[in-house]
Amino acid sequence: MKKSFFISYRPYHCTFFSNLHYASQQSIRSYTSTSEFKPGTFFRTTSPILLENQDLNNTRHVLEKALNPHKKNELLIKCTEFDAAGCVKVVSGEFKKTDLCLKHGLLPRDLRKIDTGIQSLMPSILVRKNSILINLLHIRALLKADSVLLFNAYGSTDTHTQSVFMYDLEGKLRQGNKAAGGLPYEFRALEAILISVSTALEEEMKFLNYLVKDVLLRLEEDVHHQHIRNLLTYSKKVTAFEQKATLIRNALNEILDQDEDLAAMYLTEKHQGKTRPHDQHDEIELLLESYLKQTDEIVQSVNNLVSNIKNTEEIVNIILDTNRNTLMQMELKISILTLATSSGAIITGLLGMNLKNFMEHWPYAFAIISSLALTIATIVGTIGLKKIKKIQRLSLWGKEQTFNYRR
Repeated sequence: MKKSFFISYRPYHCTFFSNLHYASQQSIRSYTSTSEFKPGTFFRTTSPILLENQDLNNTRHVLEKALNPHKKNELLIKCTEFDAAGCVKVVSGEFKKTDLCLKHGLLPRDLRKIDTGIQSLMPSILVRKNSILINLLHIRALLKADSVLLFNAYGSTDTHTQSVFMYDLEGKLRQGNKAAGGLPYEFRALEAILISVSTALEEEMKFLNYLVKDVLLRLEEDVHHQHIRNLLTYSKKVTAFEQKATLIRNALNEILDQDEDLAAMYLTEKHQGKTRPHDQHDEIELLLESYLKQTDEIVQSVNNLVSNIKNTEEIVNIILDTNRNTLMQMELKISILTLATSSGAIITGLLGMNLKNFMEHWPYAFAIISSLALTIATIVGTIGLKKIKKIQRLSLWGKEQTFNYRR
């Protein structure tokens, strides 16, 4: 037999809210340490409310979670580390955020840009004194002159893209300066990241382009409700992709506009004690501009795709409106013909009454009455149809226009 407890609460003096935290802790300890519940230690009771054991356990769980908001994992961050030779030093290792900040000369707000616990982050490339923080699509990395830290992306499910990027990054880092065209360690890592980002954008763009073009071709053949629903779904995906690609392009543009940041990205020279003027950054500028052009081409392509979708939606709406108007016109014509027939039937109804009209013995009565009814119906129908035709010929200014062209 389940035990039940009577608990109620009513804030009737000001000390209730100030002592809530202490009372909650004491009640949780007393409940977990003993099998009996002590009335009055949890809340002040005035009116009984029946709670089962399961409800009380849920309440205890919620309170424990609220009283302990800082979990152990929130102070840790997982990342994979590459050494100066390009070899993987640590795989998905857990590091304290405070240790990372002290070791790499970062501020806590810098780690927020690449925090794996935040789902939605703006793409960014941040240059610090001895490191470069990168957050682009599925890649969140910390680049240094002799090491690379890859942070685990939150909610990432594309393991194929991640594995290809890791393989490419490892291969580029193992290359020397001469084999990589004289690029330093941090530029080789940055190039691998930009290659992975641009490739991911191109693949997603090709996939969306295939889906959208297929549904557009189907709509040209048949304006079906299922095709329209698919077009709406793909339109939302294309819009989200357009925003994502535009943000990446803006991030590259922003870093290219900062000469000081471009010069500060030469981490190897800083590590060797060399200084570089702010206006000498041709290598990194050319590297970023090449991938900026690729990203800009992708943005232009997706803009064209969005334009095609909007044009198709407008055409589909016009077709649907035209069909709707055609049905309304047909319904209106049927109503006018019904009115014409009813107008002719009035005479037959009047003469069909069981009253003497002295026309029963007239030999031409039937022909005359029938002709009169038919004439009235024809006149009413003709007038109604002409009115409809006149309405259809109205111009955009609300009246019929006549243009005289002079030669």
